[in-house]
Amino acid sequence: MHRRLLVATGFILTVSGIVLSAGGAYAYMWSRGHEDAIARGVSIAGIDVGGLHAAQARALLEQRLGEQLRRPVTIAYGSHTFTVRPAKAGLRVDLDRMVADAVAASRTGGLARRLYREVRHRQLHHEVALRAALSRSRVERVVDGIAATLDRPAKSAEVVPKPLAVGLRIVPDTVGLSVKRPLLQQRLTNALLATAGDRSIAVPTRELHARWTTKTLPTKYDTFLLVSRETYTLRLYKKLKLVKTYPIAVGMAGLDTPAGLYDIDDKQVDPWWHVPNSAWAGDLAGRVIPPGPDDPIKSRWLGFYDGAGIHGTNEDWSIGSAASHGCIRMHIWDVEDLYDRVPLHTPIYVG
Repeated sequence: MHRRLLVATGFILTVSGIVLSAGGAYAYMWSRGHEDAIARGVSIAGIDVGGLHAAQARALLEQRLGEQLRRPVTIAYGSHTFTVRPAKAGLRVDLDRMVADAVAASRTGGLARRLYREVRHRQLHHEVALRAALSRSRVERVVDGIAATLDRPAKSAEVVPKPLAVGLRIVPDTVGLSVKRPLLQQRLTNALLATAGDRSIAVPTRELHARWTTKTLPTKYDTFLLVSRETYTLRLYKKLKLVKTYPIAVGMAGLDTPAGLYDIDDKQVDPWWHVPNSAWAGDLAGRVIPPGPDDPIKSRWLGFYDGAGIHGTNEDWSIGSAASHGCIRMHIWDVEDLYDRVPLHTPIYVG
């Protein structure tokens, strides 16, 4: 009886050894045949590659990812459309690394667990992220080119004299535009690397507002003087609204009152006359004449350019003509009225 038991035990152990050896051989052979196989449930960049070998997975990725990632991205703003091809942005996709990551993930857990998953048709549920990169400098150049097309500066409102300097016209301000470059770079990068969906994006922008608008411009010009040599008038503006018009005399031919935009840079009451060194001054050239009957600069002086200025005169007959040596003459009562209304650095336009 004891002998039979020994024989039976030996037989069982022998059979078990054969079974184990056969199982081990099968597991070994299975492992050899699945060295580069990808487990079920593994995906790469959203593409299911489970059950494929490495070469098969790479071919599938080349087809599916390549088809998507080679599509250009369209960037739109208003009537402007820009097309960016991935190659221009330096797109590089590492297919080999992604496939290798999928194979490595599939081999985790040891041979027994892998064989168990295979036999039981269990899924690994593992996602390999897209491995792709763009050239940052190239993306920046693309965005810079778009910004160069769309960017426009804001323009402040301006005061423009009307023809013959008989009035003022306000040119309205315009709103500028600036591309939000960092945000556009981010959007473009995301779109170029998107493995699915639409490949169109909008240009992010912000408005640029002018420093001086039509509404605020009057605060810039508290006072403004406008001189018309053609109509012999001087107009006084406050907050760009006409307050008063004065009759004047201007420079005679050859000694014209200088045209242009200037500032009142000198104010004097009962000024001394510094006679210019000019031929027309004769013996008075270079002299300084104090206030009095010999001084033609009467009552008030508002200088604005290279010896030229506004002053009173007792030659009232000359008002309304081109009679001075370059200055602007006014009736004494008018220049005294004007003087108190005009601060230093008031702009004066002579047209």
